[in-house]
Amino acid sequence: MPAKKNAPAKKKKKAATKKKAAKKPAGKKKAPAKKAPAKKTAAKKAPAKKAPTKKVAPAKAPVVPADRGAPSEGVVAPAFSLAGDDGAVHTLADHLGTPVVVYFYPRDDTPGCTIEACDFRDNIARAAAKGAVVYGVSKDSTDSHARFRQKYSLNFPLLSDPELHVHKAYGAWGEKLMYGKPTVGVIRSTFLVGKDGRIARAWPRVKVDGHVDEVLRALDALE
Repeated sequence: MPAKKNAPAKKKKKAATKKKAAKKPAGKKKAPAKKAPAKKTAAKKAPAKKAPTKKVAPAKAPVVPADRGAPSEGVVAPAFSLAGDDGAVHTLADHLGTPVVVYFYPRDDTPGCTIEACDFRDNIARAAAKGAVVYGVSKDSTDSHARFRQKYSLNFPLLSDPELHVHKAYGAWGEKLMYGKPTVGVIRSTFLVGKDGRIARAWPRVKVDGHVDEVLRALDALE
């Protein structure tokens, strides 16, 4: 029998298949990922120079005027208008024509101040017999004065001078010795103001014992 002629056709088929395979486009290669541009590192700033701190000088303590000395006898007594423990305002000018005893003491209800106050209390009749007015003055409050007056049944007004204006005017605030050491504070003092408004007698640095008797003798000696 004659050989089949379909062999060449097979070859053609194979060739065509190869050709198609050759024509088949190759898969697209992925483009390499672009590298993100490296971030530029900011140039390091030099640390800002701190302004030199100014040294603040410590606040100075207020200067307290030294003892100016008591007003001299014969001069016009420094005027004052101070609140009393009785709720009234007491003014020196209101007593022109009347003797006035003004004594300055450091603090309510302390040993020396209590003795002095009680001595004036016990001898107030002698002062009243001369028509005199007695005032105790300290920097304590009027409330403190009221307690002090009530506790010891004091029979004369206590005046409050918290800002020490009157103390300083009478030289009752300044340098003094306390237990042998220099300090600044109230200087126990007493003044007898005559009927003419002038200082008749002054006791600038008082010792409590026997002081009230001395004041009353001076009051008796007034014309």
